[in-house]
Amino acid sequence: MRSRAFRDPERMSCERRAVIWQRERSRRQRETRYQDAHVDFGIEVRRDDGVGGGNPSGGDGGAASTTNAGLREAILRGEMARPLPLLIHRRDDVGIFLLPRLTYHFDSDLRSRGVESRDGGSMREIISIHIGQAGIQVGNACWELYCLEHGIQPDGIMPSDSSVGMACDAFNTFFSETGAGKHVPRAIFVDLEPTVIDEVRTGTYRQLFHPEQLISGKEDAANNFARGHYTVGKEIVDLCLDRVRKLADNCTGLQGFLVFNAVGGGTGSGLGSLLLERLSVDYGKKSKLGFTIYPSPQVSTAVVEPYNSVLSTHSLLEHTDVAVLLDNEAIYDICRRSLDIERPTYTNLNRLISQVISSLTTSLRFDGAINVDITEFQTNLVPYPRIHFMLSSYAPVISAEKAYHEQLSVPEITNAVFEPSSMMAKCDPRHGKYMACCLMYRGDVVPKDVNAAVATIKTKRTVQFVDWCPTGFKCGINYQPPTVVPGGDLAKVQRAVCMISNNTAVAEVFSRIDHKFDLMYAKRAFVHWYVGEGMEEGEFSEAREDLAALEKDYEEVGAEGADEDGEDPEDY
Repeated sequence: MRSRAFRDPERMSCERRAVIWQRERSRRQRETRYQDAHVDFGIEVRRDDGVGGGNPSGGDGGAASTTNAGLREAILRGEMARPLPLLIHRRDDVGIFLLPRLTYHFDSDLRSRGVESRDGGSMREIISIHIGQAGIQVGNACWELYCLEHGIQPDGIMPSDSSVGMACDAFNTFFSETGAGKHVPRAIFVDLEPTVIDEVRTGTYRQLFHPEQLISGKEDAANNFARGHYTVGKEIVDLCLDRVRKLADNCTGLQGFLVFNAVGGGTGSGLGSLLLERLSVDYGKKSKLGFTIYPSPQVSTAVVEPYNSVLSTHSLLEHTDVAVLLDNEAIYDICRRSLDIERPTYTNLNRLISQVISSLTTSLRFDGAINVDITEFQTNLVPYPRIHFMLSSYAPVISAEKAYHEQLSVPEITNAVFEPSSMMAKCDPRHGKYMACCLMYRGDVVPKDVNAAVATIKTKRTVQFVDWCPTGFKCGINYQPPTVVPGGDLAKVQRAVCMISNNTAVAEVFSRIDHKFDLMYAKRAFVHWYVGEGMEEGEFSEAREDLAALEKDYEEVGAEGADEDGEDPEDY
């Protein structure tokens, strides 16, 4: 009598075949009458009980068999649930099965064709951490924009979601989904005093965030790095890490962290550094991208900004993989010049910053993107571990009135992001050389236009690359058009581009801060406030030396090509 496992596979459902196979496999294990050997994508199960043999339909195994290729196509079409063990082929006395432990062969195929795993196995979640007043206010602007882009209401409900409670869509990298269909940001907001967090608790999006994700203390850091790092911040850091752990436990494949803070204040610099250090211990292998607001050259919010910035950068050097530098003065100038806003507010600034962050993460939140992994940014932008401080720019930054009269083609917006006036940190890229840049296009953009625009940029003398990095460009295209906040300053456009670039000119930012640090530290001004909170004076010198070494690193990286050209081949 023929074994039930080898009936005609086309006359049975996938699930039925799986059940039959499981039963047959259990019987065989009990009798210990089988042996297996690897073949291609399956397991070859040899029959040694004299049962089977030949095609169940009487043929030679051709028409009635389900091949590996056919199974893959069935999976991709969504007709077959992938994790189940399935009979996929038989010949003579051999049955070939797809086992769960071998499905990785198909996983890469699924991901490459934009198909999400049904069990959520290919999900790559990101946790956002917003620290201090600046980090929280930028976070508000970002989550407002994410919700608009995905059609999520302020209470977390998404009317267009057809898979309530399943969390199988790309946007679930940033949002977790409850069984009732409510979408909750994978984010925590932390501040040492309650004022700014209370605005979130009572604001438009108060129902969006889980109350446990909004963490506030009772006294602030008073613009003192040491208070944020050693005393007040130390009391709250374990609670923060506990909340992060809960978010991480709710992820199937945590990819990394986005950390938002300013380094001029006490909480953003002190608590931000402490959190990054602890994250490195607990989640050492995960990527950490920082969006860091640095002090402006002319506009200052605190006298001790240089101290806080140097001490914080010392930590950023070791504990972040990529840090995108932003400064308020540069963004003020962009708002005044491009949007005709005479007196820009923090809301104007933050909405512009949120467009950069949205463009950077579009490929993680929408299907069909070229960039699918935040580690790709790190791989393509960071030539040496310490050289990981990036400049960012975005185009078009344009008001609705102007948008009606301008074409804004791919070459135009590509040229715009290379303009010094478009940089969101106060430094001139013409004073340095590009090591790499990542261009993320959104909307109505085709690869042919991108290639032509990049080829034009390469011929420009104003855009110089280091000799040892001839390619220099990584491009991504996502067909999701840019979204703007209704009633905001930015015009709704068909296409946009965000550039994250690694340029040696970023050393200007550190040089400026170091100079101000030296002027104060030469007189030991304000140092007693830091020492009084448990910090050692030697930490100032150590951090300052680290930044001096960083400036030297950038100088050497920019000069490497020139040095090597003049070297004798024998010495090389």
